[in-house]
Amino acid sequence: MQNYLEFDFKITPLQPWNEILMAELIEVGFDSFTEEDEGILAYIPKDIFDENELSQVSLLCKEDVRISYTYKEMPNINWNEEWEKNFEPIYVAGKVLIRAEFHEPRLDLHEIVIQPKMSFGTGHHPTTHLMIQQMLEMDFKDKTVLDMGCGTSVLAIFAKQRGAGRTVAIDIDEWSVENSRENAERNRVELDISLGTAENLGAEKFDIILANINRNILISDIPTYVSVLNTGGQLLLSGLCFFDVDDIMEVCTAQNLMLKNKQQREEWMSLLLEKA
Repeated sequence: MQNYLEFDFKITPLQPWNEILMAELIEVGFDSFTEEDEGILAYIPKDIFDENELSQVSLLCKEDVRISYTYKEMPNINWNEEWEKNFEPIYVAGKVLIRAEFHEPRLDLHEIVIQPKMSFGTGHHPTTHLMIQQMLEMDFKDKTVLDMGCGTSVLAIFAKQRGAGRTVAIDIDEWSVENSRENAERNRVELDISLGTAENLGAEKFDIILANINRNILISDIPTYVSVLNTGGQLLLSGLCFFDVDDIMEVCTAQNLMLKNKQQREEWMSLLLEKA
């Protein structure tokens, strides 16, 4: 167990800025959140907190939203127990159930069983929900798949369950890599899981690339994704707010990607693109 700092962020107006702030805080090391009536509680390990990095979070400087915060130390919390107390099963499109081992199974639904620990991507966040929803309409049979920024690897696991062939999962966070391996074993699927970023991609080509990350990383890495995507292959993106779409599409168009479908949940978007 390690000591955490608890930040109490007050946000006015609350929507849609609470979700956007959480997405930005993840990028500077915050790894769990609780939504409150006036804002959010956000948690970060004390030993990795960097006040200068927090000051660079763009939403804290945005003129049309007011954000203030206080923080305190929260010693010796068993975060796995906290997850188990608060982790609720997730239903997607009435077809998919994402649950933990301590939830009751549902034989009438497609199930993904995960132990989320501290990894992002449980399905609770609208972006993960959007990815699963889009994946329901895609053909994964015998396709080679890459899950970038895999988190819990729930997307890679779902791809394998839907018939994918070789499936690679990559994340920058060691905890996510460990958690992904455990979740793959829970769901009896074989994944190639490794620590890294888009810079670690070699010459291997993929039929489908899944990337639920964030706007800035996507803008930077889309050209790399395209370089390892087969002609006619599909790139499924999320981690985007509705006001990010024009910037993302500018990059995609320059890379000869054609928009095939887009979906929105709350203020979040997912885009399905195809390589010409």
